[in-house]
Amino acid sequence: MKKILGIGNALVDVVTLIDNDSILNKLGLPKGSMQLVDGQQSASIKKGSENYKRKMASGGSAANTIHGLSMLGVPSGFIGSIGKDETGDFFEKDFKDSGVNTFLFKRDTPTGTAIALITPDSERTFATHLGAAVELTASDLKKEDFKGFDILYMEGYLIINRELVETACKIAKSLKMKIALDLASYNVVEANLRAFKEIIEKYVDIIFANEEEAKAFTGLDPQTALFRLSELCETAVVKVGSEGSLLKRGEEVIKIGTIPVKCKDTTGAGDLYASGFLYGMALNESLEKCGLYGAVLSGKVIEIHGARMDNSKWEEIRKKISEIRES
Repeated sequence: MKKILGIGNALVDVVTLIDNDSILNKLGLPKGSMQLVDGQQSASIKKGSENYKRKMASGGSAANTIHGLSMLGVPSGFIGSIGKDETGDFFEKDFKDSGVNTFLFKRDTPTGTAIALITPDSERTFATHLGAAVELTASDLKKEDFKGFDILYMEGYLIINRELVETACKIAKSLKMKIALDLASYNVVEANLRAFKEIIEKYVDIIFANEEEAKAFTGLDPQTALFRLSELCETAVVKVGSEGSLLKRGEEVIKIGTIPVKCKDTTGAGDLYASGFLYGMALNESLEKCGLYGAVLSGKVIEIHGARMDNSKWEEIRKKISEIRES
């Protein structure tokens, strides 16, 4: 089985269930958006929503994907930056308890948090304070930490630190690792389009994008964007929400549907899709089975609030994956 190393923003998710949209208006958060906030704003939002039910879980886009891979039994590692605080300790313990090999750099800055406000219609609104997460630098990356891994997985949010991303790619390529990149968010793509294109053309083997990110990158509809993206890498994946996903590798083009679910919260759907897809790649499975595994994980995670599923949900996933593998 291939081993997978992730690099991303190490955050702790504060998943908060609110009963109406008025709290969002009061806090100045556009519904459905992902807003970057400073430490003072983050504290104010936590204070303003403290009367609602909430739970904490280690998070961050690439972190969610790596956690999912480890829960499926894939040997996994994660590189990130946390604070020397209780929140950082919580992140580290959660990952180690899940079997992830951690390479965490501890800073004086507080650990980053992502407050996810979930309305009754399952829409999520994020207020993210990156904190120590963005203090990860190219100089932190050591070749020895990459050794033994076969695939490097990165979240597109890191593109704001071009030197970090390029250094990680160069180390990975020197070790003959495959590189997978998730485009993260359409607004991040729009703001960093040139950097994304240069990194992808030079280094990336596997691209994950949802339809908005694919359009921001190519200006095209999902199907056409899939073909354009596939010209830049070995494997292209375009996720199209409730319609499933589109996959292309070489001349092989596949459409994968979704599994029947009762959606509660779409947090983590894209991250866990990547977990399932890369799980298939770790086992050298067919492109179709990689996509099917992705559909199972993304479907199961939207049946809960947040991106951390309990053991019973993971048992359901493992059973479904076994059925697919044997079919």
